[in-house]
Formats: sequence, C-alpha cells, structure tokens
Amino acid sequence: LLFAAPAFAAVPAKTPADAASALSEGQSRAVEALVKQYILDHPEVIIESMQNYQIRQQIAEQEAATAALAASRDEIKNDASAPVAGNPKGDVTIVEFFDYRCAYCKRVLPSVRELLESDKNVRYVFKELPILGPDSVTASRAALAAWKIAPEKYFAFHTALMESRGELGEEQVLQIAEKVGLDRKKVKDGMAAPEVEKTIQRNLELAQKLRIQGTPAFIVGDALVPGAVDIEQLKDMVATARKG
Repeated sequence: LLFAAPAFAAVPAKTPADAASALSEGQSRAVEALVKQYILDHPEVIIESMQNYQIRQQIAEQEAATAALAASRDEIKNDASAPVAGNPKGDVTIVEFFDYRCAYCKRVLPSVRELLESDKNVRYVFKELPILGPDSVTASRAALAAWKIAPEKYFAFHTALMESRGELGEEQVLQIAEKVGLDRKKVKDGMAAPEVEKTIQRNLELAQKLRIQGTPAFIVGDALVPGAVDIEQLKDMVATARKG
C-alpha cells in the first residue's frame, strides 16, 4: 500500500545572527547589567550553583567507581601477583591499597594485625600503591620480590617496613629484609624483575579506574572505603560483607 506523505510548510530556521539581532545593543547591555546586579545582590546563587555542581561531580565519580569495582572484581580479589595474608580461603576478602611511606597506612597496621589475629576467616589482599616518591617504589619492589621469593615471610616484611621510620632507600630496605630472614641478594635481584614493575603498574591503573585518590583505601565486598580506619570499622566492614 502507498500512503501519501503529508505536506508541511517550510519554516526558515533561525540563525545565530537572527537571535543576536533580536535585542538591540542597548537592550543587550541592559540585560547584562541586570544579571550582573542580581549576582552582586545575591552572591549565594553562585555558591549554591557551585555546590550543586560539586555534588553532581561527586555522584558521577561514585557511580563510575562502583561500575569499575563491579567490572574489575576478579582483578581486585584474585590477582596472583598480589600478596595475601590471613586465611587464603577466608569467607571475606579485604583488599587494601597502601604506600609504605603513608603515615595513615602505618596508623592502620595495628588494627589490621588485630583483625587477622582475632578473625581466622578473613583473607587479606595487599595492593602495593607507591605514590609518595622513589622510596615508596623501592619498598614496594622489595615487598613484591619477597612475596615471590618467600611468601610466608611477606607479612613480617610488610609489618617491618610499615613500622620503619625515616628513609626507605634500597640499603635500608635490604637491611630490613635481612632482619626478617630474607635473602638480601635474592630480594635485590627480585626487585628488578619485570613482573614486579608490571604488578605496580597494574595497581596504579586499577586505583585510577576505581577513583582512589590516596592511601589507604579498602575494598570489602561491594564497598570501597577511602582513608584510615580503626579495628571497629574493620570488624563492621567484615560483618556487613558476611551478611551480604
């Protein structure tokens, strides 16, 4: 069947020039003056607008982080290159992004140790995120080398690095490695392994996808929790994850 197409009258589109000519020069200046005066009389309008924009930006960032968390779940929890402490078969996995020179990460360490000692069904994954300079990178390289060489000594080495004060150059890091029973030469050689660099790079890219702005940051279940937490917060996060 054929249908006759309805006829429409052609309506000329308005051009920017037409819109501009709708107001005279004098009228345009008057409108601008009114807008300017209104803003001067009501500056809270600008503040409110900025606040609304920031809120929209925060919501967008949270939504993007949530989507990235869902898409990267396996990489977050099950990367074989990521050191693990606690119960490897635990029913709840906590993932921590950290830096060995981060004061807040150091402050969290006692709570992490207490949790792992009190709850034998927690699996704890360490994501090395060296963002605070060359010493951070050196310490992370050594820790990842230790995980590959002697995984059973990783947590002791991690703890010793976190409890250290001052610089964490190569010599200081290797001395700490020796103190916890690691082979100094093997650690030094392992620090230069391409796999170590790849792991650090993957962690940096993953943190960027997850909108992680600093350390420490924790992932438990479906929740990403930025900033330092205490033992009670850690326990609450684990309990919530178990309920889910």
